Amino acid sequence: MLDVRLEAVGWEDADVQRLAADQQAEPQARHDGGQEPGTPPPAADVAVVLLARAPGGEALGCGALRPSGDGVAEVKRPYVVPAARGRGLSRMVLAGLETAARDRGWTTLRLETGPRQPEAVALYEGAGYRPIPAFGAHAGDALFDERVLDPA
Repeated sequence: MLDVRLEAVGWEDADVQRLAADQQAEPQARHDGGQEPGTPPPAADVAVVLLARAPGGEALGCGALRPSGDGVAEVKRPYVVPAARGRGLSRMVLAGLETAARDRGWTTLRLETGPRQPEAVALYEGAGYRPIPAFGAHAGDALFDERVLDPA
């Protein structure tokens, strides 16, 4: 595992926006240029943003949570830069988001990912996320999962 720290930042943080743009570009390339359904989340809709930084300050990964009501939040823009993959950082970011959700009293996390993203599918399945029907503005060629969180 990398020597990394997670820090809470705002959605409009320059590193988060750069990583979120990279996060969108990668699946678009895998999915023949398809665009994200719906509208990208505005800052006012994102309640939690975590940024993973190396000791020198380099941004290595991120993830966010957008509350959906009734104790549910959606995982948004989870991403780890290619050079830092394979070292447990994605699990660290996801675990940090789950802790932040529990701290806010949210009991369920949902997410959407693409079928051509086997690494993401394996991460979520390994973390206990299970398939569900499409939710919200999501549709099309996507996979939908949720996890009911264990109490804190």
